Amino acid sequence: MDAMDPTTPPPILRIARPTAHLQAISQMYREGLELEEIGAFEGHDGFDGVILGAPHSPWHLEFTRREGHDSGRAPTEDNLLVFYLPEHAQWEEGCARMREAGFVEVPAFNPYWDRGGRTFEDPDGYRIVLSQRTWDR
Repeated sequence: MDAMDPTTPPPILRIARPTAHLQAISQMYREGLELEEIGAFEGHDGFDGVILGAPHSPWHLEFTRREGHDSGRAPTEDNLLVFYLPEHAQWEEGCARMREAGFVEVPAFNPYWDRGGRTFEDPDGYRIVLSQRTWDR
């Protein structure tokens, strides 16, 4: 992988995590983050899953469930997915969508994220930050 070669496609990033609430979680993330279901599977070596993302984006989220397995909660309050939405109207709309989708707005564990952002928690304790900042690196 040559990061300096502009003809080399970027690697695809998949963030995968278990949940005991597969249908509810996948619906919340679809609605709250405006993601599409780009894949799904059932009974794959005992696992069911849903893959969400934006079309042609180099990243996606995968949620899995294994019958009889207790996936538990997020290990800490600082397990975050951060989305940068620099336009104020876009950020406000995003925050409203998160609440409407069923995410709970919570104070950030790290107060940095409360300055210019909002933190939302899903039923498994994982957190999403919508940051009204730019990321230009």
